[in-house]
Amino acid sequence: MKHKAQRWISVVGARPQFVKLAPVCRAIEEHNAASDAPIEHVIVHTGQHYDPEIAVLFFVQMAIPEPKYNLGAGSGAFGAQLARMLEGLEPIFKQEQPDYVIVYGDTNSTLAGALIASRLHLPLAHVEAGCRSYDMRMPEEQNRIVADQLSAILFVPSESAAVNLRREGIGTVDDPLGRSVVFAGDVMYDALLHNSRLARSHAAGNLAMHSINPRDYYLLTIHRAENTDDTRILASILNAVHSLERPVLFPVHPRTKAILARDGLRLPPNVKQIPPAGYLEMLEFERNARAILTDSGGVQKEAFYLNVPCVTLRDRTEWPETVALGANHVAGTEKESILAAVHDAEIGTRDAGGPYGDGRAAKKIVEQLIRAEKNPGAGEVARAVAV
Repeated sequence: MKHKAQRWISVVGARPQFVKLAPVCRAIEEHNAASDAPIEHVIVHTGQHYDPEIAVLFFVQMAIPEPKYNLGAGSGAFGAQLARMLEGLEPIFKQEQPDYVIVYGDTNSTLAGALIASRLHLPLAHVEAGCRSYDMRMPEEQNRIVADQLSAILFVPSESAAVNLRREGIGTVDDPLGRSVVFAGDVMYDALLHNSRLARSHAAGNLAMHSINPRDYYLLTIHRAENTDDTRILASILNAVHSLERPVLFPVHPRTKAILARDGLRLPPNVKQIPPAGYLEMLEFERNARAILTDSGGVQKEAFYLNVPCVTLRDRTEWPETVALGANHVAGTEKESILAAVHDAEIGTRDAGGPYGDGRAAKKIVEQLIRAEKNPGAGEVARAVAV
C-alpha cells in the first residue's frame, strides 16, 4: 500500500528528550531511505535546556539533525518560560501545518507542544505516555497528564503505563475521544542499545581522569525542583552522601549548582564535582558505578538496562517495574533511608525481566503514525494496534 508523504514536528527542549528523539530520527531516516513517500521531519528545539553547550553536544553525539527552529526559551519562572514557548510554537505550527505533532516525556516543552497542537486542532502523539508517579506536586506529573489527555495517539513504554491510561478512560472501548494507546516500548532503551558500544570506546579513560576506579564509586544526580528548592532536603541528601565510604561522582546540573551557591551549601569532601556530562560519557559513568543515587526518571531506567543498582531520591517513581524487579530502591530524601537503600541495593539481586520492549520502539512509533489517517482533530485517529 502506498502512503502519501507526511510532515511531522517533534518538539524537544531538554536532555532526556534529546535521548528519546534520536531513535525516532533514525527510524524516520530508515523509512525515508526505502520509501517513495518520505516523511519531512521538522525538529523544534524550545531551548528549555539550562546548558546550551551540553544540548549541542547531545545533538552531535547522538547524530540528531539540526533543529529547523530554536526558540531560545531558556530557564526562569514557569509562567514566563511557558509563555515564551507558546508564543514561539504557535506561528511555527500554523506555518508548517504538520500531519502530527510529536511530544516526548514530561517537561515544560512537552506541555507547551501539547497545548498549542490541541488549540490548533493538530493531531498530537505522545511518546512515553501513561507514566504516573501519582504525586501531583511534581511539575512532570502535571505535564504528562495534560499531554496524555490531549493526545490522539499515546505510545506507552510498558503495560503498566497502558493500565494507568485505561484507569483514566483513555484508549478504552468507550473512550469518547477515540484515542489510541499503542505499546511501543521505551525509546531510551533503543538509544542505549544503539550507543552502548560507542560509549565504551568514546569515554575510555574518563574514570581515570577523575581518579576513580570501576565499581569503586557512587554516581549522584540531583536536579528536580522538589529536591533542589528546599534547602533542608538538599542538605539531607548531601549529609547522606557524606556518610558513604567511597567517592561520589557528581555531574552537577547548572540549576543545582546555582542553588548550592545561593544557599551556601558545601559539597562533602568525598564528592567529586564535575561539569554536566554528555550522553556517551554519562552512560559510562552509569555502567561503571557501584550504585547510582538519582532523582532522574531517565537515569533510573538506564541503571536498570545496565544492571547497576539504583537508589531513587524521591518518595515515588513513575517506573514501578524497576522497583518490582529489584533493580531500584525508592529511598526518599532522609539520610537514614538513603543509607539503608544503598546498603540494600549493594546486597540485592535483580530479577530477570524486560518490561520496556525489545529495543525497536522508534520503528514501531514511525510505522504506527504512517498507518494512522490524518484527521483535523485529536480523537478521530484509527485504533490499530491498541493495547
